[in-house]
Amino acid sequence: MNSAMYLAYDFPLLGAFWAMLWFFLWILWFVLLFRIIVDIFRDDAMSGWAKAGWLAFVILLPFLGVFVYVIARGKNMGRREIAQARAQQEAFDSYVRETASAGGHPSSADELAKLSRLKESGHITEEEFQRAKQLIFTDYGPVGARKQPASATPPTVG
Repeated sequence: MNSAMYLAYDFPLLGAFWAMLWFFLWILWFVLLFRIIVDIFRDDAMSGWAKAGWLAFVILLPFLGVFVYVIARGKNMGRREIAQARAQQEAFDSYVRETASAGGHPSSADELAKLSRLKESGHITEEEFQRAKQLIFTDYGPVGARKQPASATPPTVG
């Protein structure tokens, strides 16, 4: 019998299934181990010595340490993760709100009010006021960085 055929026969389908099962269980084990290590550092209620103790227990005796940690503190692991996710979402939402409001362009009403004050103070003439007002109403003015059509050219303000 050929040795190549014998090697193929030596690893049947069920053996491949068991090898894949053990491989994925091994990956699952490492995912659980790293989640527990992250949870140890995430918990603000624990003191530094408690964190060091749990970390040493989980690293020196990994199987026993992980199982004891899951039994003793596993109930609150999900709560801490949800609280952190909510805090991150709130921080992101407040950043978006702050950025959107701070970098916003003035409205057309604000621009018209400024133009009116400039006209009343005598800094611009009636003709300049009308041209600037026309720019605001046609959306080509300073209200935003709006693109104008290629064929349209706004009147110049002198």
